[in-house]
Amino acid sequence: MGETTMIQWWLYVIGDTLMWARLRELDAGTADVLDCDGRTLVYENIDTARAALLDADYRSFDGLDEADAEAWGLSLEALDPPEAKDDDALAPKMVQALPRR
Repeated sequence: MGETTMIQWWLYVIGDTLMWARLRELDAGTADVLDCDGRTLVYENIDTARAALLDADYRSFDGLDEADAEAWGLSLEALDPPEAKDDDALAPKMVQALPRR
């Protein structure tokens, strides 16, 4: 696999559960998504990967504003994408329980 040229985080909220997806654009022009199930899905390009995330009702974390977050019952300031040393450690952090409202 090639070098990563860009990383974007996407999120989806259903009920009291926050699901993350990590989108990476690779230097070869392909893209991959680490989804909330811990699977890595490979796409021919970044636009196809973004379209797949949008079709699954994910929203780009970078494009999220306070009003969007509030509509989901979230505080934008309290949201941080998960972090880990590698994908195996990151996978279980891709789904997070939200505090009850």
